[in-house]
Amino acid sequence: MEGPMLEHAHPDRATLGRRQSTSRVELEHAAFALFAKNGFEETSVEDIAAAVGIGRRTFFRYFPTKNDVVWGDFDSGLRAMRARLDSLGPQVPLMQAIRAGALDFNTIDPAQEEWHRQRMTLILTVPSLYANSALRYAQWRAMIAEYAAGRLGQRPGDLTPTLIGYCALGASLAAYEQWLARPGARLGLLLDEAFGRLAKGLASLLEEGR
Repeated sequence: MEGPMLEHAHPDRATLGRRQSTSRVELEHAAFALFAKNGFEETSVEDIAAAVGIGRRTFFRYFPTKNDVVWGDFDSGLRAMRARLDSLGPQVPLMQAIRAGALDFNTIDPAQEEWHRQRMTLILTVPSLYANSALRYAQWRAMIAEYAAGRLGQRPGDLTPTLIGYCALGASLAAYEQWLARPGARLGLLLDEAFGRLAKGLASLLEEGR
């Protein structure tokens, strides 16, 4: 699921002159710099840890695997998205609510845009990340399906909520692929357009289910 993890364990030793604290964001940025320079497969956990002056064991306090560095704090983002969806009342049409939640989930601080571009390039192109990506995508789809099911009075595993989850993920990935392929494109606008088209396509299906 998470790809091969590194090979040679050794004690996490405090070294004179090294800082003894860091942050998830600092580790991410150091890792992305190394991935860009040396490649994802060629960069080890030890390389990332050394770049910020910590040991291997300390790295694992922040991320379970090297693959997880690429995804950042995905789980926190997922919880925030669900809270956003739950904050929208029943007067908001279902696909409009999902559109708002997806846009919130994918909102990027302009200062972090280049890091996010590198993150998504890795996620969409590195073969060893595919299995990890499938797990994350399944979590994202399941959350959308659960929300849609609650709004429709159905079960999350029923066909329509499941279809909505897959379609919402597809709209997101299509927008991301366009964003990566078109320098200067605005991700928020692409996502908004993709979900707008999706809502039109699903309108008749949702009408039939009423």
